[in-house]
Amino acid sequence: MTRDDLDAAQRAALLGLIGDLADLARAETLQWFRRADLVAADKGDGVFDPVTQADRAAEQALRAHLARHRPEDGILGEEFGTEPGASGLTWIIDPIDGTRSFISGSPCWGVLIALADARGPFLGVIDQPYIGERFIGGLGVAQVIGPQGAAMLKTRSTTDLSQATLFTTFPEIGSDAERAAFVRVADQVRLTRYGLDCYAYALLAAGHIDLVIEAGLNPYDIAAPIAVIEAAGGIVTDWQGGRPGQSGQMIAAANPVLHAQALALLQKSDARG
Repeated sequence: MTRDDLDAAQRAALLGLIGDLADLARAETLQWFRRADLVAADKGDGVFDPVTQADRAAEQALRAHLARHRPEDGILGEEFGTEPGASGLTWIIDPIDGTRSFISGSPCWGVLIALADARGPFLGVIDQPYIGERFIGGLGVAQVIGPQGAAMLKTRSTTDLSQATLFTTFPEIGSDAERAAFVRVADQVRLTRYGLDCYAYALLAAGHIDLVIEAGLNPYDIAAPIAVIEAAGGIVTDWQGGRPGQSGQMIAAANPVLHAQALALLQKSDARG
């Protein structure tokens, strides 16, 4: 099955299901947020990469719900790996994107849920449970729902790099070569900010910022942002201008003109490190 095979009823059912999944993840993560007994284990290799009870509980709840309602679909999750499916569709889950923020009490983390076919993600949710904002994109929907009500998602029309706002999660992005490539872009924009994890992609889709450039990402980090940003009119590629893949590099831009300017700077020398 692909996205093109879905009829109107199936599309509506999938939109409802991804909302139910986000609701489940909200409940599981919020009960652990800012709790004194939260435990952060380190699953990293030389770099602190925390995982908590909340990460595992949220992904387990999502997997259980999908097993009941979409047992034929595959699942790829950060904490419990890959479960093959037979339908041609795969749910991609990052139960807490920004666990470092989560364990620090910062609200700049989110739940990422996406649905993909062989061509990539076509439906996604970026959900921030504590703030109460949900960004959904795909299957004809591009919408944010939050404390200020509901609004359409639409990326900005900024076409001059010197007027753009750029985000990335870590100042020490990627390898030395990747860092140098990022700095070439950062030197040309109006404003560069750091540290929002997946929330930066949500801000891009909502028309508040212009660029997000990252390296060292995994498939579960990028699937939902791709779907949401593309539904809002933006463009997402790797640093070579193709679909984000195994390189871990990703550039998200509000529009193709801005994307081309930033991509040219990233490609000025070999930035693959």
